[in-house]
Order: sequence, then structure tokens, then C-alpha cells
Amino acid sequence: MEQVTLHADGISATIVGQGAELVSLRDADGTELLWQAGPAWRRHSPVLFPIVGRLKGDQLRHGGQAYPMTQHGFARDKRFAWAEQGPSSCTLVLTDDAETRGHYPFAFRLAISYSLAPRQLGATFEVANTGDEVLPASIGAHPAFNWPLLPELPKEAYRLTFAENDPAPIRRLKDGLLLPTPLPTPIEGKTLALSERLFDKDAVILDRPASSSVRYAAERGPAIEMSWQGFNELGIWSKPGGAPFLCIEPWHGIASPVDFDGEFADKPGVMLIEPGAKRTLTYRIAVSRER
Repeated sequence: MEQVTLHADGISATIVGQGAELVSLRDADGTELLWQAGPAWRRHSPVLFPIVGRLKGDQLRHGGQAYPMTQHGFARDKRFAWAEQGPSSCTLVLTDDAETRGHYPFAFRLAISYSLAPRQLGATFEVANTGDEVLPASIGAHPAFNWPLLPELPKEAYRLTFAENDPAPIRRLKDGLLLPTPLPTPIEGKTLALSERLFDKDAVILDRPASSSVRYAAERGPAIEMSWQGFNELGIWSKPGGAPFLCIEPWHGIASPVDFDGEFADKPGVMLIEPGAKRTLTYRIAVSRER
């Protein structure tokens, strides 16, 4: 089975087996909310596992050995197995194999579940340690929404409104690695005004957000509220130089600091999961419409 389309009142979603990726999200009016993987960026909503961002030298270090690991990990490029599928929910599973162990020498089971309720999509990431040593891992969501959501509106008509005031400094990247010095946040109170220039220096990274939800909307048209649990960081990204999408990315993990080349288990932001244990993280996308 290549893909499934789920339906509920006021929402539909399509998921593919390749990468367990959400590739379409439509509201009650049939408006496509998700970026459709055009030339500017060939993905829709990849799952980031077992790393978020880049590792220094694109190498994962464990037990004194170095393993090749490209940005955001391999899950987004692996075919998941369909474990469950119904009219409004599905679950896909990825487990370690000889190929993954050449990059990530650990036993794991990653289950991605999607479920629809009226005007809402829920996603659950479950990372289980099926091995006999501690499992270090990071995981993140990377949904790209159309920007603008209505083609006739300018990008500058849109804003992000956070649930709480978020005054903490942000972090930035250089060559995909985390710069050491925090920078003043562009968020004013609860509001982040959106413009292409915001992403001239790559992603805006909140490494200690006060909020666990954010609303993406203009004064009219579709509106998206994204909330999350279990994720510690938030990335906001569009391609530098301008692209017609906006990514709102809950993460548990972050790119390596520019000066870090130690063991993966010691890297900031990594989950450490004991043998036989698991970690569950969720996000939810609620859709509505401003009139």
C-alpha cells in the first residue's frame, strides 16, 4: 500500500508509506494547507529521526566509532510498514535493520500514528528501545504549510501567535550547526510577524519556548493552530531567499553546536531511553477559517 487518505468532519489527510510522511491536509472547503513538494523543496512533512538538524562532520559518534549520518537522519527516506489503517486513523512502523545499523548502531522501533477528529489532525511518535543498551535519539516533526494559505494574500499578511509571551532569546545556525551565542527574539509579546527576511539566516530556533501551541493565520482565510507535547524545542523555517511555504517544527533535539564532536549520547537535546522503555511525543493541527 503506497498511501492512505483519512477523513473526518472538516478535514482530510493523506499519508504515504515512504517516510510515514503526511503529504496532504485539506480543510472543509477543500483548500490544500500543506506544501506540495515543489522545486523550492521536495518534501511535505518529513519525520526527523534519529537526529534533528546536522551533526558535526555528518558523523554520529558512539563507542569511539564514527557512523555516517546525514542531516535530519534516515527515517524520512525509509519505507515504513503499515501496522494499522482505518477510515480516520493509521499507524506505520520502522524498525532497525542492517542498513540503519550502519548509520545508527542501535535497536529501535519507531511507530508513527495519525488520527483525525473533527477539524483536527493528531500525530503520535513512539520511540521504543528494543535493545539491551541505552538508546540515544532525537525526533522532530517538519510540516510545511503553504505560505500564503490564500494565494491572493501577501506573505506579510500572516503572523504566528503564540499561546504565551515568548521573550527568551533564539538560536541560529551556521552551515547547519548551532551557533553558540543566543540572539534577541523577533517575537513581540505573543506575536511573530512573518516576512521572507526573517529567514535570511536560516531557521528561527526556540530552544526553550514558553508556549506549547502557536496559531498561523492572516485576517481572513484558513487558520492553523499547532500544539505539541513532549517536544522541547521549536523550529520555524522557510528557505532563505524566499519560498512559498512555512515550516512549524516541534523538536526533541537540535543541531550539534559548532564546537561539539563528542559521543552522540552526550549531545545536547538527545533523549536517553532505557532498554525496554519508550518515549511518546505528540502534535496536533487544528484547522479553522477566519471570516
